[in-house]
Amino acid sequence: MSIRVLLVDDHQILRDGLKILLERKSEITVVAEAGDGEEAVRKAAESSPDVIVMDLNMPRMNGIQATRLITAANPKVKVVALSMVLDRETVVETLKAGAHGYVLKESAADELLEAIGEVMKGENYLSSRITTMVLKDYLKISPAPAASAPGNLTPRELEILQMIAAGKNTKEIAFDLGLSIKTIEARRLDLMKKLNLCSIAELTKFAIREGLTTVG
Repeated sequence: MSIRVLLVDDHQILRDGLKILLERKSEITVVAEAGDGEEAVRKAAESSPDVIVMDLNMPRMNGIQATRLITAANPKVKVVALSMVLDRETVVETLKAGAHGYVLKESAADELLEAIGEVMKGENYLSSRITTMVLKDYLKISPAPAASAPGNLTPRELEILQMIAAGKNTKEIAFDLGLSIKTIEARRLDLMKKLNLCSIAELTKFAIREGLTTVG
């Protein structure tokens, strides 16, 4: 099944390069391009993409505003921001607007392809340089309700929680489950938000208290 991609950037030469890169993968088809936020909103409605690769700094309407409008109209579309900006506030606002991924333009081409693959699986993706930075601020800006009972966790979340409590690090968990390290980092963030906890140590204590591990 082909992944339909909309490319959004105000530089034609960059769009041309990205199109060549992406379409080297047989499962990816670039169905439309846009040079600013307003055009992106229109093209998203016209071309029904699965994934939008979205620049942030553009004329007429920036990428964050465009992402907010596009995801409000179609919550199923996945937006991957592709930006030069490494700034906490910008990253968090982009995620709050509805983006599922944030990749730095300085990153290797393979990282954008990995990001598209991850968001198509329903995961979040952040460039490695911003993962730790965003984790702290995203928890602070988007506080979760009071600690939930284990019954509110998905089977996958319970599995990851048990492995964290057993002392396994992110790389080990990713290897055991056949997932990427960034996927495990995103799932850990989801756990912290859902349980209103702020560290691996607190996740471990919660797991022991709820009888989810034999540790202790």
